[in-house]
Amino acid sequence: MKLWEKSVQVNKDVESYTVGHDRELDIYLAPYDVLGSMAHITMLESIGLLTKDELSVLLKELKEIYSIAVAGKFEIEDGIEDVHSQVELMLTRRLGDIGKKIHSGRSRNDQVLVDLKLFTRDQIHTLVDSVTALIDVLLIQSEKYKDVLMPGYTHLQIAMPSSFGLWFGAYAESLVDDLQLLLAAYKICNRNPLGSAAGYGSSFPLNRQMTTDLLGFDSMDYNVVYAQMGRGKMERIVSFAIASIAGTLSKLSYDACLYNSQNFGFIKLADEYTTGSSIMPHKKNPDVFELTRAKCNKLQALPNDITLIINNLPSGYFRDLQIIKELFIPSFEEMNDCLHMVARMMNEVKINEDILDDRKYLLIFSVEEVNRLVLEGVPFRDAYKQVGLDIEKGNFSHNKKVNHTHEGSIGNLYNDHIDLLKQQVIGQFNFRKVVSAEQALLGSIN
Repeated sequence: MKLWEKSVQVNKDVESYTVGHDRELDIYLAPYDVLGSMAHITMLESIGLLTKDELSVLLKELKEIYSIAVAGKFEIEDGIEDVHSQVELMLTRRLGDIGKKIHSGRSRNDQVLVDLKLFTRDQIHTLVDSVTALIDVLLIQSEKYKDVLMPGYTHLQIAMPSSFGLWFGAYAESLVDDLQLLLAAYKICNRNPLGSAAGYGSSFPLNRQMTTDLLGFDSMDYNVVYAQMGRGKMERIVSFAIASIAGTLSKLSYDACLYNSQNFGFIKLADEYTTGSSIMPHKKNPDVFELTRAKCNKLQALPNDITLIINNLPSGYFRDLQIIKELFIPSFEEMNDCLHMVARMMNEVKINEDILDDRKYLLIFSVEEVNRLVLEGVPFRDAYKQVGLDIEKGNFSHNKKVNHTHEGSIGNLYNDHIDLLKQQVIGQFNFRKVVSAEQALLGSIN
């Protein structure tokens, strides 16, 4: 069954080619398609296109379908084109002609738009929780190992003293910035396209503000043409935020692989997170971090992949946009898997607390010695030259102690400020508003 089919049947090969993977991917959208329909028909009743009795029975059946969908039991039958068709078919089987009334004033275009936005904002909520959990692990580890020094590098050359407090905390703050970008993407996502129909509105007196409020959106996409132009754009913007998180995890994974190697020996991964070799019995490979790095590098290509699909399309709807779902929908699960695995590994990583006992790291204290001389009144350039000459002659020595007190330094990590910034960013998502709206909509027939 196709909602648009009339007297001529489409060639089977053409049907298979054009439907593609929609039926599998639309399973992810099923709960959100039902929520969008519940809001839409509630609005239709308010403008006289449904009676109160019709609304009541439709809401009851839609709530049943919603329960099936969230339980993972929703199926799109053979011969049914997409989730929208399946939901309407289920309603008409149970309610007859009443089920055919739910499509008034909308198109599959704005239907899939609202489905994708509801799905995406829910997935962003999950992502925020996963990122937050990793930030918390990193901040705990930063405080735990704040006094353990390690070499800092520039150009992969030993440079200056760092610490595990700084290392863990740096990635925590990087993820907070990633949340900032995700917040901006969320605000663009959380606008209601419902009522834009095929992109040019409807002659029915739709109440778009009503559906906006019922679904917990911050606002509507006001211009109906722009609502349709937002397909692909929203996904691309959100994918940039996903790519930013992936970039942080990829860098962290590289560090972990490098620092876990015998030539560095800064950290040791828990044995259960390493794998072996079929020929070398001594091997304990950081495969989990290596796969995380690869997965995250792949996710960083997502904005470019989406851009290449949408960048030469004029205004209006085109079937090209369907392909974006194949890239976009699975990206959330992959990103969450990476976040969960990294959080587990970083929580259990073992730290080498005696790295700087090796004399090859002595020279990282050269700047500390320059600064000590400056504090004693030696001009900086003279102090720099004096220490440099000592190094050339092999006379440099240092007690391997540091005294950094400024904000964000070894001795003053400012982790409490990073945590506060995290909380401030998370609060701006205002997920409670969305949850309350959806709960109210689902409880509207009680």
